[in-house]
Amino acid sequence: MTAPAANPSTKFVSPQALMSIRNLELRARTVVEGFWSGIHRSPYHGFSVEFTEYRQYTPGDDPRYVDWRVFGRSDRFYIKKFEDETNLRCQLLVDQSRSMAFGSAGYTKAEYAATLAATLGHFLNQQGDAVGLLSFDAGVREYLPARHRPGHLRQLMLALEKPAGGTATDLEAPLRRVAEIVRKRGLMVLVSDFLAPLGNLERCLTTLAAAGHELTVFQVLDPAEVKFAFDQPTLFEDMESGRTLYVDPQAARTGYTQRLEAHCRAVRETCQKLGASFHPLTTDRPLELALFDFLRERTLRRHIVRARNGGGR
Repeated sequence: MTAPAANPSTKFVSPQALMSIRNLELRARTVVEGFWSGIHRSPYHGFSVEFTEYRQYTPGDDPRYVDWRVFGRSDRFYIKKFEDETNLRCQLLVDQSRSMAFGSAGYTKAEYAATLAATLGHFLNQQGDAVGLLSFDAGVREYLPARHRPGHLRQLMLALEKPAGGTATDLEAPLRRVAEIVRKRGLMVLVSDFLAPLGNLERCLTTLAAAGHELTVFQVLDPAEVKFAFDQPTLFEDMESGRTLYVDPQAARTGYTQRLEAHCRAVRETCQKLGASFHPLTTDRPLELALFDFLRERTLRRHIVRARNGGGR
């Protein structure tokens, strides 16, 4: 289901303003707080959201467990769940290859992807869930197991702040590695531009799904990549190989957009085939909406699971 476009009157933080905040953890906190304060004004107003770590207040609930901070931001009553009510383990798989270093709006795809991952990590950690990280380019760069303990979130933020690098994107190696080292079932969130040969992507994702992991995929692209918004003949450089090519955008635009659409469609179809959530993002999209998409999808999944189980928890 495609998310509706943002309402112009909705006061979410623009990515440009957000990226001007140098501290990644502060950026993530800003998104989460903006999410709570903006949700009742958002284009999703009226959609019943059941958060993983919150549920809506119902008559008879103990008012001592109402989260008054959330009420102040959203004008809605939510009851905090306790740690024994949820056992979510989330592993963030974040692409930090050189192709992610491209950006046309004053910040890169890598910075946007890191902020998205940090936002999800901050939100889930805040609610008592275990969060880990595996960053990669041609191979695994850094691995932090999913944990929830003092200091762990700070380690995760520091790892995400490292600049994109490497020479190529290899989706197979890191996905194979995470399947080997993460044995407990949980949520795998893969964040990448997927501008690499898809190769054995389906097989690797199938391995994770077969191990019982829930899969969520975010494809992050720059608006200039999607629209190919270039007018004059330009010398382009491959971010990963360093190869340069002189291109006339007028002549190349149709072929480029067709190939990009086919490539992105292949990623989407692979995810759909495996039952993985797929979220295409451009770096000009407010991250509060990406967080809402993530939570809404998990809500819908829980409803489906409960229906299959006869309405049980």
